Amino acid sequence: MASFPDFVNENEIGKAKFIGELLVSAAPFDQKSGRETWAVAFAPDGSYLAWSQGHRIVRLLPWSQCLNDFTVGSADLPKVAAGPRRLSRQLSDGQPARSMPREHTIDCGDIVWGLAFGSSVPEKQSRCVNIEWHRFKFGQDQLLLATGLNNGRIKIWDVYTGKLLLNLMDHTDIVRDLTFAPDGSLMLVSASRDKTLRVWDLKDDGNMVKVLRGHQSWVYCSAFSPDSAVLCSVGASKSIFLWDMDKYVLIRKLEGHHNDVVSCEFSPDGALLVTASYDTRVIVWDPHMGCVLLEFGHLFPPPSPIFAGGANDRWVRSVAFCHDGLHVASVTDDRLVRFWNIAEEPPQAISPLTNGLCCAFSTDGSVLAAGTRDGSLHFWASPRRVASLQHLCRMALRRVMTTPQVQTLPIPARMVDFLSYRII
Repeated sequence: MASFPDFVNENEIGKAKFIGELLVSAAPFDQKSGRETWAVAFAPDGSYLAWSQGHRIVRLLPWSQCLNDFTVGSADLPKVAAGPRRLSRQLSDGQPARSMPREHTIDCGDIVWGLAFGSSVPEKQSRCVNIEWHRFKFGQDQLLLATGLNNGRIKIWDVYTGKLLLNLMDHTDIVRDLTFAPDGSLMLVSASRDKTLRVWDLKDDGNMVKVLRGHQSWVYCSAFSPDSAVLCSVGASKSIFLWDMDKYVLIRKLEGHHNDVVSCEFSPDGALLVTASYDTRVIVWDPHMGCVLLEFGHLFPPPSPIFAGGANDRWVRSVAFCHDGLHVASVTDDRLVRFWNIAEEPPQAISPLTNGLCCAFSTDGSVLAAGTRDGSLHFWASPRRVASLQHLCRMALRRVMTTPQVQTLPIPARMVDFLSYRII
């Protein structure tokens, strides 16, 4: 296991390229709670950006519109000019064509904690028994947005029209996070402060399929593996659970954090799992073996378990895995956003961010978006690095093979270690 502490002089670390922001104006009396951006999400096809900007409001923006409004002094992003500025939040003159994505402002009726996009694949069958009649028949171009609310409800919206489709009610406390299965089945998992995860089948009109129990306290976040076979859920009391989503049973628990675990995400090939905790660390796991591969420390020297388990000033709020399979981003209470490379010890790049709460990479991995307590979004160009042919081959192989399967291959031990990410 490698441990990568944040002990390097910040002057020796690259500065992340800031490219724009979306700011929310506020009245002088409106400076406290209720304005937080708890979630930001990108549509699977890269067409839309959504974020909870506080006070029950979710904004849906065409992502291409945002990119065209960015101003940067390089060719990192398409259609940009020089120098950062604020993003225009107005539609272009005239009404857009029906085929073009449109901006929407959605009033969800309560504070929004979780967001998730879901797209349907018609040939992917529902798991329900009675499939003769459904209230909703989702087409191939259907794009949905799920919002998790403070009152325990989940509302499902049509992204293209901004209309409410479903209202799911079963949780008894805040719905903290939402995630769709990436296989297009429109299976939705909700994580709640009521200590449960609930599985919903939107192709069966939003009927609840299963309740996953096991967490002893709040569930903060959940994430599907790329093949939709495994779900990771994290929560208070250091908990990290891996679930078999075919049988809806617990596979294993991961142990290694010293404080609440608040964020998680799989790598694009499913070979790695990254988790973020209030214990000042981000841990990269092998989810198939349940072992720690890397640690990214945000405090040096590394804190004792007692200090890490308390109210330190380096709580890691969110973590995201880039789609290149090489970069990880973290948002921390020390007012920094960090970009890590899994093959390097110090952060590859850093940038100031005050009161950050969440982050997500764009669908193509070129941009990182991070939300803050004042309801705003900030954007950085992701560090660019041409992946080696070896890494691309490893990702292609790991998409179809687990670590135990790799270990049985008749190849040299060093190659097995490389394919298992024990050698980066």
